[in-house]
Amino acid sequence: MKVSAAQVRAARGLLDISQQELADLSKVSLRTIVQFERSSKPASESILQVLKLSLEAAGIEFIPENGGGPGVRLSRGTANT
Repeated sequence: MKVSAAQVRAARGLLDISQQELADLSKVSLRTIVQFERSSKPASESILQVLKLSLEAAGIEFIPENGGGPGVRLSRGTANT
């Protein structure tokens, strides 16, 4: 499943983390994350995979296109504190 910039922004919002915190968590440069989220520069498949895995490890579940559009949600048992 390909991850969109909107899903990454939404995931960060659910986790209440900044772009810098995502950069630290994923080991992806802040500049790359900013450019991807602004849709000013596409991210490589490997970067998208790292972001997805990092956000999943933090408690995000990616929801595929299912007629209502792709999205994100907190996994069960994940508390947003």
